[in-house]
Amino acid sequence: MPRPGQVKLPVGDRLSDRIALGVLTRAFPPELIDEVVAECGRVEQRHRLLPARVVVYFVLAMCLFFGQGYEEVARLLVQGLEREGRWAKAWRVPTTAAFGRARLRLGPEPLRALFARVCRPVAIARTPGACYRRWRLVAVDGSVFDLPDTAGNAGFFGRPGTSRGQGRSAYPQARVAALVECGTHAVFAAEVGPLSVHETGLAQGLFPALTEGMLVLADRGFCGLDLWRAAKAGGAELLWRVRSVVVLPVVEPLKDGSYPSEIVAARDHHRRADPERVRVVEYTLGQDGGEGTVYRLITSILDPREAPAAELAALYAQRWEIESTLDEIKTHQGGPNLVLRSQHPRGVEQEIFAFLLVHHALRDLMHKAALRDGHDPDRISFTRTLRIVRRHVTGQAALSPLPTRQGHHPEHA
Repeated sequence: MPRPGQVKLPVGDRLSDRIALGVLTRAFPPELIDEVVAECGRVEQRHRLLPARVVVYFVLAMCLFFGQGYEEVARLLVQGLEREGRWAKAWRVPTTAAFGRARLRLGPEPLRALFARVCRPVAIARTPGACYRRWRLVAVDGSVFDLPDTAGNAGFFGRPGTSRGQGRSAYPQARVAALVECGTHAVFAAEVGPLSVHETGLAQGLFPALTEGMLVLADRGFCGLDLWRAAKAGGAELLWRVRSVVVLPVVEPLKDGSYPSEIVAARDHHRRADPERVRVVEYTLGQDGGEGTVYRLITSILDPREAPAAELAALYAQRWEIESTLDEIKTHQGGPNLVLRSQHPRGVEQEIFAFLLVHHALRDLMHKAALRDGHDPDRISFTRTLRIVRRHVTGQAALSPLPTRQGHHPEHA
């Protein structure tokens, strides 16, 4: 009998061949994990208790079961092994310190590479609410994650000022910018950086993921000629809100109420030597009898017949889907008052990409379930899906993700 904290493995078996995480193993199969580990130069030169594949799955599980200790997460990975019998050698659950060292060895690169390989928009033509006319709706925005108060995190990521402008806040913070598919909440591009880097600076790294056939929504913080042109470079169309102080000369009013105009770089405000043509949509939202809030949108879709002003005004509300997505990750997947657990900057980046990978796997699952049952993905509860997947993982953990015999897969059992 194995001692407490140990699991015995059949002769010739490696733990990395037997760990399974239900939906996460299907989203990120072992062969793919091995490929990105090799690409990033993290293949072990000697046998370890925690090989790289195990550590990748552990970090993913850590972000699925956030709030559980390292050793408890490890037990969730292997708790099904003791039910299989025919044990030959013992595997002791490593200590928290051992997992910490293994995470440092792995680094953030394999998780970032895995995200780049897997995380794509998931909607198809018949996905409800995913498109406007011929364009896939996506949104760009940024957020921050609170970090443990260590010298390494504070030195690399920095701290925000307090709300009263005096002193510094309790936690260092990492800034994240992301692209989200509005109709499915799938995050398909992300950048992580220090707090001193504005979200628009991080967004420059996102724009290569924007392609023809996308319509990109953004709030006022993303206005700027250089940013606008960078976002358009891949062929995407844009619909961005701009601040009231931005000068938008009226060229000629159009029948739908919008008007052509132009934007210039802030440094070229007076000469306006290198303008970019845009179309402006203005409207007011507010309670009856009140002044309301004036919204000014600019779009790269210059022909109002392709996208009438009233439709664009209604469409802009879809930008809030990225706010809901970030809330799913930080509040529901991570928990209220989320503070990441990583003590070092490289661990922070690794952990953030693991959170995004787990969220993408959940959202992809929800999208497939919605299509199968003829529902809008927005009508499926993220919180309930998260609970179901957690139960599924603990029920299936450690059953081999590889076929046990021809034509039979454990996940289909």
